[in-house]
Amino acid sequence: MARLGLLALLCTLAALTASLLAAELKSKSCSEVRRLYVSKGFNKNDAPLYEINGDHLKICPQGYTCCSQEMEEKYGLQSKDDFQSVLSEQCNHLQAVFASRYKKFDEFFKELLENAEKSLNDMFVKTYGHLYMQNSELFKDLFVELKRYYVAGNVNLGDMLNDFWSRLLERMFRLVNSQYHFTDEYLECVSKYTEQLKPFGDVPRKLKLQVTRAFVAARTFAQGLAVARDIVSKVSVVNPTAQCTEALLKMIYCPHCRGLVSVKPCFNYCSNIMRGCLANQGDLDFEWNNFIDAMLMVAERLEGPFNIESVMDPIDVKISDAIMNMQDNSVQVSQKVFQGCGPPKSLPAGRISRSISESAFSARFRPYHPEQRPTTAAGTSLDRLVTDVKEKLKQAKKFWSSLPTTVCNDERMAAGNGNEDDCWNGKGKSRYLFAVTGNGLANQGNNPEVQVDTTKQDMLILRQIMALRVMTNKMKNAYNGNDVDFFDISDESSGEGSGSGCEYQQCPSEFEYNATDHSGKSANEKANSAGTHAEAKPYLLTALCLLFFAVQREWR
Repeated sequence: MARLGLLALLCTLAALTASLLAAELKSKSCSEVRRLYVSKGFNKNDAPLYEINGDHLKICPQGYTCCSQEMEEKYGLQSKDDFQSVLSEQCNHLQAVFASRYKKFDEFFKELLENAEKSLNDMFVKTYGHLYMQNSELFKDLFVELKRYYVAGNVNLGDMLNDFWSRLLERMFRLVNSQYHFTDEYLECVSKYTEQLKPFGDVPRKLKLQVTRAFVAARTFAQGLAVARDIVSKVSVVNPTAQCTEALLKMIYCPHCRGLVSVKPCFNYCSNIMRGCLANQGDLDFEWNNFIDAMLMVAERLEGPFNIESVMDPIDVKISDAIMNMQDNSVQVSQKVFQGCGPPKSLPAGRISRSISESAFSARFRPYHPEQRPTTAAGTSLDRLVTDVKEKLKQAKKFWSSLPTTVCNDERMAAGNGNEDDCWNGKGKSRYLFAVTGNGLANQGNNPEVQVDTTKQDMLILRQIMALRVMTNKMKNAYNGNDVDFFDISDESSGEGSGSGCEYQQCPSEFEYNATDHSGKSANEKANSAGTHAEAKPYLLTALCLLFFAVQREWR
């Protein structure tokens, strides 16, 4: 009996102790939680002064809590805003890097062309005087076409330069044979001998090669910076799924409901949530890294043999050398033309103009001394611009795969890596025990924190992946000194195709281009040989076509 009485007494004491503890817990102050809640602009009437029963909570752990139902709902919206804010900061920085570098390169290239044209005009006026002024539209047209190619791309550089030298030969041929009358038909015949006679020496061939490579590389590189800028801008706008939003609420504000306002989420816990919320962005990483590598390759070309500054700065000297070569060989050139095109008709004696030996063309061209040349374009040099942008490109590599970690490194989002035991793990203040999942959509099937539909790919991300692939191919062609004609059928390997035909700020990636594979088959031949396989997969082909046109509209 004594034992039973003692047992009853102990049970009574235990029940009383539990009741007292419950009362103490129930009356625990929520003042700090309430203060922080109000500091975010929310109504203080939503927040209880003391802990209440949490059966109403849908996401946060139930039990005694400092959160009302209204607080949980508003915290859900706030956690979404907090996530988007931190993400935007990271992406906006990268976008600003590409936007500023594109602006600098664009200004530099355009001013470089302006300075080259001014240099040529000033020196040709001094050297050739009235004869140059009479024919200045020929040189003006050359720079108009060069600028048009850089801006719009719809110029065949090789054909344009061939036309320039043909027109220059016609003008020069008249001057060195001013005692004859030449019809337009005769001058057309003269221009046909341009390649055979090489009246301007080797200058046209060398300049054509240098200009084509330099302009393709310069335009493609600037275009690549613009594409990267636009892709970051589009991809950084993330609208979290309902599952992601719930996980964010549970990570960021559910500890407040437990009164743990100073306890931050565990780093690995945050990492799993970010990898789930940014699963589609993670899929960009492979093509993004290929694109960055291709940009770095073209940057090396811009520093070396495809340096547009080293091509355009002395272009006036090179053209003048060609003119002097024509003058020196005018007798031999004229005799061969007369043999091929027939003897010309002499002008009446009273109409014979001064011979070329008496004209201003007899003066030798005097290039600028270095100190006389115009100010360097955009106040800098191509080498300095490329050195700077290469460093930024290297830093941008693996941006998308490292983005979850970068976000969690923000002190507003998670505790530091070294604070693994004293952090919020989604349920309480303790170590987070789950492993961190991989990046990308396919790796989220086993994500312990965010439910992700791994079968549903994001169309916006797929379009950006396609745009990166197209731009990477353009970069590789530019690196090899080849232009890619995306609309006309031309020999890609010739390096003389035209560009995109549109402002790359509006449509930086085009998708119809010719390519030859390593086996030597053209794209059409490959398509014919693969016809049987194509017929076997009509639905896949239709899907790819729809994606193709969706991407094309995206970049127009």
